[in-house]
Amino acid sequence: MIRHIVLFSAKNKAHIEQIIEGLSILTAIPHADRLEVARNRKTDQLGNDIDVVVYGEFDSEAELAAYKAHDLYQEAIRRVRPLRELRFAADYNVSTDAHSA
Repeated sequence: MIRHIVLFSAKNKAHIEQIIEGLSILTAIPHADRLEVARNRKTDQLGNDIDVVVYGEFDSEAELAAYKAHDLYQEAIRRVRPLRELRFAADYNVSTDAHSA
């Protein structure tokens, strides 16, 4: 399984809901086993720069690639890119990476 995590900060905090709405269309893409879009609760004691989190789980690299190639993915980019300041993304393979038992 591939986990896909993307973190966003808004240029203007007044646009966080618009960012969430724009990213929420990603949930209609059929390739993810699980896809969540949420506002960061900002309860970390060391840093709260991230405003919005996208979390996805995919069966394979091919499913993740199909998700990124989908028209709704491009539409989400079109809606969100002008509103965001930072975007950080990370993907990792659950079966091959270290984790606790």
